[in-house]
Amino acid sequence: MIDTMVDVVVVGAGNAALTAALAAARDGARVVVLEKATRELRGGNTRFTGALFRFVYEQGAESLKPLVEHEDYGSCQIEPYTAADYWKDLQRMTAGKAPTELTRVLIDRSYTTMLWLKEVGVTWEFARELGQPVPGRPGVVRLPFGCPIRTPAKGAGLSARLFDAVERAGIEVRYETAALRIEVNDSGEVNAVWTKMREGGIRRVPCKAVVLASGGFQANPEMRAAYLGPLWGTVKVRGTRFDTGDLHREVLSLGAAPRGDWSDCHATPIDLDAPEYGDLTIADKTNRLSYPYGIMVNLDGDRFADEGEDFPLYTYAKMGGEILRQRHRVAFQIFDEKVVHLLEARYSTGTPVEGATAEELGRKIAARYPDLAFKVDRFVATVEAYNRSCQPGAFDPSRYDGNATQGIFPAKTNWAMPLDTPPYVAYGVTGGITFTFGGLSIDTEARVLDRMDAPIPGLFATGEITGGFFYHNYPAGAGLMRGAVFGRLAGASAARYVAAGSLPSPSRTA
Repeated sequence: MIDTMVDVVVVGAGNAALTAALAAARDGARVVVLEKATRELRGGNTRFTGALFRFVYEQGAESLKPLVEHEDYGSCQIEPYTAADYWKDLQRMTAGKAPTELTRVLIDRSYTTMLWLKEVGVTWEFARELGQPVPGRPGVVRLPFGCPIRTPAKGAGLSARLFDAVERAGIEVRYETAALRIEVNDSGEVNAVWTKMREGGIRRVPCKAVVLASGGFQANPEMRAAYLGPLWGTVKVRGTRFDTGDLHREVLSLGAAPRGDWSDCHATPIDLDAPEYGDLTIADKTNRLSYPYGIMVNLDGDRFADEGEDFPLYTYAKMGGEILRQRHRVAFQIFDEKVVHLLEARYSTGTPVEGATAEELGRKIAARYPDLAFKVDRFVATVEAYNRSCQPGAFDPSRYDGNATQGIFPAKTNWAMPLDTPPYVAYGVTGGITFTFGGLSIDTEARVLDRMDAPIPGLFATGEITGGFFYHNYPAGAGLMRGAVFGRLAGASAARYVAAGSLPSPSRTA
């Protein structure tokens, strides 16, 4: 079946895709959005997120007031987040590999993109749940540095507001429609998208430009094993089951250049009993990110990572991978009574093991998980060694307090307090993959580049299908911000390309 001509086809329906669709429509293009999922499951990974955006707010609270008008600013400590801070965080998280040209665009356009999102209907609130109490200031929390706000109702709320905007703009969304192939003509220009509908049938959608925003390949076990390694073949997927990387392969076969770290990803500590794929009824509530306030041990009873290396929003994206490298891909987060009030609210969705002593806690862990062969004696020895290594100091969860262990490996470099106040609790965790880092090469206008660094005419990309932004690790909120900044760019670039008058001609398919 051959469809009628449209200006821009956007593949995907998450934050990056809908931002691109809105930007293209605002610039006069006729846009169609292709969503592989049903209407009920629409929205990609966006609906599973905490909806944090990392952006520059140079003037601190004054910069936030145009975005968030109805919050109590006096109850929050808000530190300015500069472009230099953002640059430093990205370079630190990626070991200096974040590309200068794309990173600068992400940083420089972050604040104006937040204002633009509000203009199209996205609302914001303080991310109080992820803030930390400020010692000596009762009732005051330090909001997360760099990502102090989010959308109400988290990812579900963000997705709903963007779909509302899409509906108001008159943009057509075709559900249960998978993009199969990108058609180009003899001059290499995009001509059409071939699609397959769930009920059967192939449809050719003629178009003048395509924006790819179909996510990473994290929901494809074959690609995970091939690119990330066998460890990742059966990992739990935190988000949508529809991000299967189909268009990664399709567009690479057209000559697009790969970019970034195809052997790494964003992986988060999640509840050991979390479902195999993301469940919209619980969304991001399986996350377990309060590990800096205790210790993590594997099934051999040993610590394996520096729980206090940094604030969790700077380490959580790599900590899932650390857990997956442990026996049976399992770990336990251990806390005592003096810190349980600091655990974020998502821990309430799990059922901890509780004990009056380390030995009792260990025995109860072993009893709850009899097939995992938890080593109780070694766990008790680890707790004792950790307690001896802790040094006197004032615990302050709102800053790097420098309370570090001495004489053990791995060290804990901040927030190291002995486990000495019963009852003790343990939460079982594993690693859950969020999105992959490798993807397509794009330029600062979101044009997809070929292997000679030339733009493929009419082809644009944004979000998790693009590569080169993140390596090794990831600062919270940078992914949604990347999707929105480059989504807006992709949509505007596609509309501009269409307006320039590039028209389809006799074609070939990949």
